[in-house]
Parts: sequence; structure tokens; C-alpha cells
Amino acid sequence: MLDRETQLKALMLKGLDGDARAWRVLLSDLAAHLRPFFKRRLFHGESDAEDLVQETLIAIHGKRATWDRGQPFTAWAFTIARHKLIDHLRRQGRRLTEPLDDAAELIADHTVEDGAARRDLSRVLSILPARQRALIHDVKVQGLSMAEAAERHGYSVAAAKVSIHRSFKTLTGRFADGTKGAGHEDG
Repeated sequence: MLDRETQLKALMLKGLDGDARAWRVLLSDLAAHLRPFFKRRLFHGESDAEDLVQETLIAIHGKRATWDRGQPFTAWAFTIARHKLIDHLRRQGRRLTEPLDDAAELIADHTVEDGAARRDLSRVLSILPARQRALIHDVKVQGLSMAEAAERHGYSVAAAKVSIHRSFKTLTGRFADGTKGAGHEDG
């Protein structure tokens, strides 16, 4: 079975080549993935989610010629969706924040958000020293136990827990209030 990226990219390519049926199927499939994407991120208002789905589909249609055929389609499409969501929240005077402890959810297998989420997570974690970044990746992304990750990186279990806690504190301080240059601690 093909994954969603492969299916959606194939539909996009056919649509760009003039296949109207493929284009309709692509927009319909995207709408089905965008609805839960927006609903999970909005405070209240399913009608807002539906409006954002439509705005995103219109933007994808209007910007389709800018997509690089050699790049992942879903990362491009969900970047547009994220921008629509951010614009919507700004109009309402709200900031979107999600706890960093749930970072593993950002890169769940086989979602249409994979490419963009992985890139965003890598960018966020890049402010940490390599050793802390690797420890967080192993525990929160790969799903290793704290003991396995601690052993792999030369930490005691207690030191690994402290390091992860400090890393999240650093990341939260850096991204929760929009400041730049949070300090690095290696435990």
C-alpha cells in the first residue's frame, strides 16, 4: 500500500499535467486531512476550521505552479496550511503554543504533516547541544526507554532525566515567549 505522501504527490503531478479528475480527488483528499489538522489547533469553532480548509485549498490551487516537483508535496501543502492557521490566529490576537513534551506527536508515522513537522522539530532541537539533542531524539522520538537512551549516551538514568528536563526548560524559555538565544545546559 502506498503511503499518503506518495498518493497525494501522484495526484498533484497528474493535476499539474492537466488531469482534472486527479485534481478534484487531490483537493478532496487534502480537505479530509486538513479538517482534523485545523480542529486540533483551534480553541473553539469548527466553522473556523472549515473556513481554513477552504482558504488553504484555494491557496494551494493558486500557488500550485510554485511547488517543486522534486520536493515532498505534503510538506509544501501543510506549510501553506500552517501559514493560514497562523494568519487566522493573528487576526484573533492569539498565539499558538503547544507543549514541547508532546514533540513525538509531531512526527507520527504516515501523516501528511511528516515533512514539515520533522523539519520544524529539527529546527527547534537544533538550539540544543548535540548530546542533549540526541538524548531527546532517542527518548521522545524513537521511543527508547530512559535507561536505554542513558546507556547509549553515557548518562546515568537520573542524569538523563535531568538533561531532558533542562532541555525542555531551555526550549520552552526560548519559544514560549519568543526570545532568542536561550542558554544551553548539558547535564
